[in-house]
Amino acid sequence: MTDLQQALYRVDAVRRIEAQAMVLPGHDAASLMQRAGAAAFAFLRTRWPRARRIAVVCGGGNNGGDGYVLATLARAAGLAVDLIQIGAAPTRSPAAQVVERWHAAGGVSRAGEALAALAEADVVVDALFGIGLDRAPQGTMHEAIEAMNRCGRALFALDLPSGLDADTGHAPGACVRATSTLSFIAWKRGLWTGVAAAVCGERQLALLDLPESAFAGIAHDARLLAPPALSQALPPRPRDAHKGQTGYVLVVGGDFGLGGAVLIAGMAAARAGAGLVGVATRPEHVAAALARQPELMVRGVVTANDLDAAIDRADVIALGPGLGQSDWSQTLAQRACASAKPMVLDADALNLLAAGRIAPRGDCILTPHPGEAARLLGTDVATIARDRFAAVRALSGRDRTVAVLKGAGSLVADGDGEVTVCPFGNPGMASGGMGDALTGIVAAFWAQGLSAIEAARIGVLAHALAGDRAARAGERGLLASDLIAELRSVLNP
Repeated sequence: MTDLQQALYRVDAVRRIEAQAMVLPGHDAASLMQRAGAAAFAFLRTRWPRARRIAVVCGGGNNGGDGYVLATLARAAGLAVDLIQIGAAPTRSPAAQVVERWHAAGGVSRAGEALAALAEADVVVDALFGIGLDRAPQGTMHEAIEAMNRCGRALFALDLPSGLDADTGHAPGACVRATSTLSFIAWKRGLWTGVAAAVCGERQLALLDLPESAFAGIAHDARLLAPPALSQALPPRPRDAHKGQTGYVLVVGGDFGLGGAVLIAGMAAARAGAGLVGVATRPEHVAAALARQPELMVRGVVTANDLDAAIDRADVIALGPGLGQSDWSQTLAQRACASAKPMVLDADALNLLAAGRIAPRGDCILTPHPGEAARLLGTDVATIARDRFAAVRALSGRDRTVAVLKGAGSLVADGDGEVTVCPFGNPGMASGGMGDALTGIVAAFWAQGLSAIEAARIGVLAHALAGDRAARAGERGLLASDLIAELRSVLNP
């Protein structure tokens, strides 16, 4: 992936890029719209080569203008085109000019009452809203989105699915559920997290031949993680390496009835390359854990004093998988936090932290899901979902730590608020134990010498890629242990 293919921008930044481009020769607004429509038509022909009839649903802005360009090109190429105008047609340049060209070429614009024709098309093109929408669609716009979603045809979104907030990845109301989305000029950050994962479908970027000068001085807001980062962060080990050089991870957790979580975290840490992995858990879980994974150093702990020897050896502590919130849980968590060792906090360790019952003294990586994030930030899950970027930055702003906000399009932020987004992973990973596996993976990379932010980023990436490999056999029924089994192939391409 090139830099521009990884860079994610806010809407205001994309508009500044467009403004800088439009003062360059051959890149005026009309030329950009023509290129966008042409790129969209070329994508449509490549993606759906057998399509013979298309429907284009246009709004009243520049996104609608892009749709008119595509419709004109499609009609000239011999395709049957139903163009459905929702509300008033675009009246401002350059969109108004492409509307005139459509009619001059013999094209007909139909009103919203023609939405029933969508079911007759091979492909439906969504050119309703552009990047400026930040509210729920109303009236005929809402009806058009619902009609597109009901038509049962392939849906092709221009720039982004109508109804999606381009800055946050949140859909405040009805949203087109696209089969494919072609983003113009630059990636909008909202295409890669939250609801976007369910509504964008296949995502492609059309740079529209903009020169580098169009991007000069305009900073991106976040970046996509890409597979090459794994080999860059985890080069081959020296031939004389030994386990004392590759990190000791101590996983603390596994209260009564929760022994599987701590075992999953320990197994994941071992498969992620930690030289030694210790597990401190209830004595009742020791035999079962050793029977499943004898490479782990499992010890039963009853009191906090039982932890001290293991803490002394540990390079990184993974605290939280199956920890619970009992007196035993809190006592062990407080002892671990008092050690000032680097810690990855997950699950009930995050809940204890949110409640003010533990106070880590060393560096931390927080790995909450949205519910845990809401408790840490004193808000609710709906608020987290409305702006995941703001949420992860708020989490990392706590004591300038590293934070991972899990979910579709997991986000990783460092203490300075720099965010990376993971575009991998799948719905099959929505099952018990996946978060425990991520905790062990991140802890293992940190123990192997990566910085906290590198460990979090590479851990999230490896976890998602392993989940995708495991899902080749099917998403439904995917288990954390299936993901762990794929880690070696992901880390040794």
